[in-house]
Amino acid sequence: MRRDVGSRRVYEGPRIAVRLDEVIFPSGKTRVYEIVEHPGAVAIVPVTADGQVLLVRQFRQPVGADLLEVPAGTLEPGESPEACARRELAEEVQMVADRWEPLVTFFPSPGVLTEKMYVFLARDLRPTSAEREEEDLRVDALPLEDARRLVDAGEIRDAKSIIGIFAAWERLRTIG
Repeated sequence: MRRDVGSRRVYEGPRIAVRLDEVIFPSGKTRVYEIVEHPGAVAIVPVTADGQVLLVRQFRQPVGADLLEVPAGTLEPGESPEACARRELAEEVQMVADRWEPLVTFFPSPGVLTEKMYVFLARDLRPTSAEREEEDLRVDALPLEDARRLVDAGEIRDAKSIIGIFAAWERLRTIG
């Protein structure tokens, strides 16, 4: 049976922390895991009445590229996933939704990251006067089917967007 023998935090920032966990396996071998602690996040697939999905294009420093993504954001302390999704939809695409449906929940990278991602489908959209959160964010609207093709073509490349687009496609295809 594996046994946890120690854990220590080596970095704590405003959004993440990093800890080292030491584990001893039944064989007697010891391993140190580097774990990024993350509070969790949401992703939203906002679909308009005419089947357009609202995506955001922004520069992502870690990969050094502009990415086309579904709106998303990090949970604030004590915030529920649905409240976070509502806030992020307003901040990123200046919309509110009257209909929310959970699509899927997943762990983006469970080998190193504690983050849990909640993905929602947002429909019955209407504009809000919320200010845009990021200056370099651009909103693109395209048919959900075209977004799915962009995933297939490798032009939409981040996990939350790929998972969200495919989950929304399946949900909307089955309910009409």
